Amino acid sequence: MNIRFEKRLTPTVGMQIGVAIASIVLALLFGAIFLATTGYSPTLVYGKMIEGAFGSMYGFSETIVKMIPLLLCALGISVAFRMQLWNIGAEGQFYMGALATGAVALFGPDLPGLFLIPLLMVVAMIAGGLWGALAGYLKAKWNVNEILSTLMLNYIAMLLLSYFVYGPWRDPKGLNFPLTAPFSPEAMLPAIGATRIHLGLFIAFLVGLILWVLLSYSRWGYEIRVMGSSMKAAEYAGMDRFRTTILVMAISGGIAGLAGMTEVSGVIGKLQPGISAGYGYTAIIIAWLGKLHPAAITIVAFFFGALQVGGYWVQSAGVPATVAAMLQGAILFFVVGGEFLTRYEIQFGKGENA
Repeated sequence: MNIRFEKRLTPTVGMQIGVAIASIVLALLFGAIFLATTGYSPTLVYGKMIEGAFGSMYGFSETIVKMIPLLLCALGISVAFRMQLWNIGAEGQFYMGALATGAVALFGPDLPGLFLIPLLMVVAMIAGGLWGALAGYLKAKWNVNEILSTLMLNYIAMLLLSYFVYGPWRDPKGLNFPLTAPFSPEAMLPAIGATRIHLGLFIAFLVGLILWVLLSYSRWGYEIRVMGSSMKAAEYAGMDRFRTTILVMAISGGIAGLAGMTEVSGVIGKLQPGISAGYGYTAIIIAWLGKLHPAAITIVAFFFGALQVGGYWVQSAGVPATVAAMLQGAILFFVVGGEFLTRYEIQFGKGENA
């Protein structure tokens, strides 16, 4: 018997949605089997995760807080992915945005919040954008693999932040801990009510709306879709591959840099090591699971925010918090497998006798 894989001409929307849902269900089933074999009750663990994420106003608000950087990073990644540019560097771009935010918040002009917050947003986007544009230039000029370049730039960005918080920017009053002085109240994003939900939520929604309009209805969005489908066709039509590659990576990095700003100005209030809980890497799964559409990415980011908050909560049941990371990895595994089945059709046939 012969097994052949034939590429589907156009996967249906229903198939894509079904694969995404099936990926999550299979990952949860895999997690349940894993928990059961290690002596934990899947019902108890999943119940604790749901209770932690949605069982109280605090848990729900923390889910939203975790959703904000995940959403922004995933939106940034989705721009590059649409052009078949595999930006794995949202984590580093996040750090560069946070670093630039800290520089201005700590040593910049003493401005009221009405002017300082927009300034912090701009410098964060510039820093993250330049970090992404660097990888884009290497790709456009010398065809350097963007997966490798963005991944290596992640480590450089994280080590840069560590250098400053362990060295020249360390707070003399911080009892020798590696952190900077707290940001001024003017440099902090306003919170909503008595929760930790901040203005970054509406910034993320606005970025998603702008991206949807640009990618769906502008000439630039059309060029990105064409280049993502066939670079040869795009060049034959006179589209500028060099300029667009750099611009797309810059915008992708700029949005991830904005995520860094919202995290340090909306939640942490200072610079310190480990400001990201792997947001840039988790965002890759979110963007892929959301099929690169801003609305779907928003929904998936909320789900993953709940997954992170629930992962911390299950520790009360004696389960390691890393169960959430295991579930994220399982979801990625099934998403990749499901993507293959979305793009290719398996056909069985009888083998020919010699």
